[in-house]
Amino acid sequence: MAQETGDDLYAALGVAKGASPEEIRKAYHRLARKNHPDVNPGNQAAEETFKKVSTAYEVLADEKRRAAYDEFGAASLHGNFDAQRAREQARWQHARQQRGPGGGEFDFADLFGRARGPMRGSDLHASVTLELRQAIEGAEVSLELPGHGPLRVRIPPGADNGSMIRIPGKGNPGRGGPPGDLVITTEVTPHPWLRREGLDLHMTLPVDLDEAYSGASIEVPTFDGPVVLKVPPRSQNRAKLRLRGKGIKRKDTRGDLLVELDVRMPDQADEALAAALRDSKPAYASPVRKELEL
Repeated sequence: MAQETGDDLYAALGVAKGASPEEIRKAYHRLARKNHPDVNPGNQAAEETFKKVSTAYEVLADEKRRAAYDEFGAASLHGNFDAQRAREQARWQHARQQRGPGGGEFDFADLFGRARGPMRGSDLHASVTLELRQAIEGAEVSLELPGHGPLRVRIPPGADNGSMIRIPGKGNPGRGGPPGDLVITTEVTPHPWLRREGLDLHMTLPVDLDEAYSGASIEVPTFDGPVVLKVPPRSQNRAKLRLRGKGIKRKDTRGDLLVELDVRMPDQADEALAAALRDSKPAYASPVRKELEL
C-alpha cells in the first residue's frame, strides 16, 4: 500500500528499506555531521540535505511512524494523516475495483485536508551546537528563527550528536489548525580530554613512570568534581581503569568513566635514571617482544 515518492526517506539516508535501527542511526549521524550548517556556512545545498536527513531520521527512528511510512508512504507524513481512515479508504477502493473499471478512484487528500478540516502547520527545524558539559548537564540556549524571532529553549540533560528535541506548537502556523512543532537537532563539539560512547565517558590520563610502576592514588577531574583513582602497581601503558557511575546520567541509569593510562617518559636527561632502567631488565618476567611475529 506504500506510495512511491521522489523524496524517499530511506534514500535520503542512503539505507535499504529493511535497514536496522542501528544502521539508520549511523547513516543519519554520518550525513548530519557532513552537512551540518556549522560545517558548511552559507552552503544552501548542504543545509537542505541536513534538513532532509533530519526529517528522515525523525520518522524512521520512531517505530510507529516508520511502520506508517512503510505502509502508506509520503501520505503518512502529513500532520493530519489518519492510518485507520486510510485503511478504510483502501478497502473501499479495492471493493470498487472489483466491481469494474473506474470504480476505485479516490484522492489521498481526502485522508486529511478536505476531509479533516483545518490543517496543522508544518514543523520548523533548527540546530544548536553544545559543548560536552552542556550536553551532559542540560543547557538553556537562544535561537534566532527567521519569521519567528528569538526563542529561549531548554536542552534536557544527556543530549548527544544528532539528538532531536521536539517542542510542541513552536513551528510554522497552520491553516486554521494548530501550529507545527519546533524540532531541534543537537551537535556536540569534541572535548580535548573526554569522548563519549553511549552513556560512558572516556578519558586519557597522563601518568609518570613512578605512578605507573609503584602505583598511586591520582585525583581525576570530572564534571561532578574531582574523584580519586587508584592506579595499581606496574600498570602498563594504555591500561584501562573504570570509575563506576561517573559517566552520563539518563533517568535512573548512569554510565561510567573509563580512564586509559598514558605513561609519560621523562622529558629531560638523567643519567642515574638511565642507569637504573638499564639495570631493570631482570625485573621483566620475559622479553617484551617475545610474542612479536609477522
